[in-house]
Amino acid sequence: MMKTEAEEGFVHMVYLLRQSQFMKDKQIPFWINRCIHNQHNIPTAHAHDFIELVYVVSGQAEHVFEGESYRIQAGDVFIINPGEVHTYRTKPGEGIEIINCLFTPELIHESLLKELGVSQSMDYYYVHPFLNPRERFHHRLNLMGQAANTVLTLFETMMTEWEHHRPGYLTIIKLQLLQLLILLSRCYADSETKEKKSSRSANHSILVRRITGFLERHFDKKMTIPDLCELFNLSSRQLNRVFKQETNQTVTERIHEIRIDRAKQYLAESDEKVIHVAQRVGYEDPAFFTQLFRRKVGCSPGQYRDLHGEVLGGAQEVH
Repeated sequence: MMKTEAEEGFVHMVYLLRQSQFMKDKQIPFWINRCIHNQHNIPTAHAHDFIELVYVVSGQAEHVFEGESYRIQAGDVFIINPGEVHTYRTKPGEGIEIINCLFTPELIHESLLKELGVSQSMDYYYVHPFLNPRERFHHRLNLMGQAANTVLTLFETMMTEWEHHRPGYLTIIKLQLLQLLILLSRCYADSETKEKKSSRSANHSILVRRITGFLERHFDKKMTIPDLCELFNLSSRQLNRVFKQETNQTVTERIHEIRIDRAKQYLAESDEKVIHVAQRVGYEDPAFFTQLFRRKVGCSPGQYRDLHGEVLGGAQEVH
């Protein structure tokens, strides 16, 4: 697809939005609103350090994502993951009404997921199709009929609870969001069945993305290959073979990559001591962490903070 001049310059003017700009209470990593975009109201290209779940209520427009544009319309639902750059573009007389739901995985504690028996569904939703840039727009969900009505009702319930902050509002929001995510994963699974994408290679790809999603949500925990094998019902040989085949990385290499990426974020956004950052991302030995960080990033944690610690994006409204 040929990129326009505007798209070529897309990545050069990007605002990085932070959780703290919207989620004022650190204990409640959530925010939701409803807005309209037309030719007079288009957000600047931006990325953020939280998850943005978007539902198109009405209208149509182009979604400009990572320098490429795609048509979106009423009933479309998709996720923008941390670090991904996007905005919208409309033609004269054209516009969309959308609902933005911002959150981080910490909103719904793992213990609640395990108690409800839905951890697998959450993993499935987060990583397939929304974590694969090559597939996300081929597989974005377009909801119709009862599914669209149910999803809109769930969003509106969350907005009402968020606006009024009545007793128990946060519990209701968590349950509504959880119901929404499971419903969307079910809708996606149904679309997969209809499209007959159940080959062995596709199954391997889904499995690896589920494992990756789990690693990203538990980067600070001690994880072993036997633990992952038991969780995903695989032998050690199967796990290593499939993961290497799909990612060209070992599981251990992927864990280190996730942890170092998160450490870079902590170093840039806080003045915590390096030893504490190491512990936050799962390393008990700060010397090993520093050595690994230097090898992966090309400088020490302290040098990285000196270079990036004060580079913060301007405050912008998320759309």
